[in-house]
Amino acid sequence: MIDSIRPTPSEIRAYRAANPTLRERDIAAQLGVSEAALVAAECGLTTVRIDSDANRFLARVEELGEVLALTRNESAVHEKIGVYENIKAGKAAALVLGSEIDLRIFPSAWAHGFAVSKTDSNGEIRRSLQFFDKWGNAVHKVHLRPASNLAAYERIVEDFRLPDQSQDFVADSSAPTSDGHDVAVDAAELRERWTKLTDTHQFHGMLRNLKIGRRQALHTVGEDLAWRLDPTGVQAMMRGGAEIELPIMCFVGNRGVIQIHSGPVARIGVMGPWLNVMDPTFHLHLRTDHIAELWAVRKPTTDGHVTSLEALDAKGEMVIQFFGKRKEGLAERPEWRSLVEGLPRLNTTVAA
Repeated sequence: MIDSIRPTPSEIRAYRAANPTLRERDIAAQLGVSEAALVAAECGLTTVRIDSDANRFLARVEELGEVLALTRNESAVHEKIGVYENIKAGKAAALVLGSEIDLRIFPSAWAHGFAVSKTDSNGEIRRSLQFFDKWGNAVHKVHLRPASNLAAYERIVEDFRLPDQSQDFVADSSAPTSDGHDVAVDAAELRERWTKLTDTHQFHGMLRNLKIGRRQALHTVGEDLAWRLDPTGVQAMMRGGAEIELPIMCFVGNRGVIQIHSGPVARIGVMGPWLNVMDPTFHLHLRTDHIAELWAVRKPTTDGHVTSLEALDAKGEMVIQFFGKRKEGLAERPEWRSLVEGLPRLNTTVAA
């Protein structure tokens, strides 16, 4: 039991040693600290503080060769195995458009970086580069694999090493902003702007201009454009898509990164509340019990409307989002549209 308001690095290390089977996020929650605080507590031991500049990282990451890229939020973990390639740096946003690793990166959210070397239960050293926002939430991690270039990793760690190797981590005291706020909405104006969209990428800008959250927009726009589904629809969609080998797009994101899988899914399993995909280059772990609302959403484009499946948590934040895979300039796959439109709607009938 830790008595201090904020545990010291040595207390964090002791707690971790006493609970070796607990996941890091669970340990952080039990200690009341951020995940970054757990990592920082190992500085000088198994961890090195490194520069968190996202574009500097992107300029070097391809040197690592094949790696596992991991992006997560509170409810979903998205992992892709591949090489960082076709990289386009940018101050406001950067892109990785590889054949496997596909990322949208927002550099301003990257605040802390660490190189981590951990010895697993088999005695093997697991190396990774881990990046966090100013509150200590993970935004992106890169895990080395057997085929990775270890010498390149060591050069990057040495080049990115910071003078400050403190084991203390103090999270930013400001409150994170939320996308789930509910405000008064002019339904007619929302519908007018929504129906005039020509590209799905315009959707977030529309919400920002109207100063409304996604959840409020979905509840307001009308059932011809957004309709509520039973939360079991995610599993039903994935199993239905797997049966016909339907290529889908799966988005998981946080403030710093959106990570995308494009292609079919096959190996789907359930363990407790977790819905898991364990395909050769794509792994997904989704807490289905965190899905408070599931929506089917239609957005107009110049190629006809496209249909998305969007899962929100209890705060109205996006947990995970799906589209049918398509190329720009082509209409949505009819198999995808039919699959989503056939998912069970939320039963809102109240017994008399």
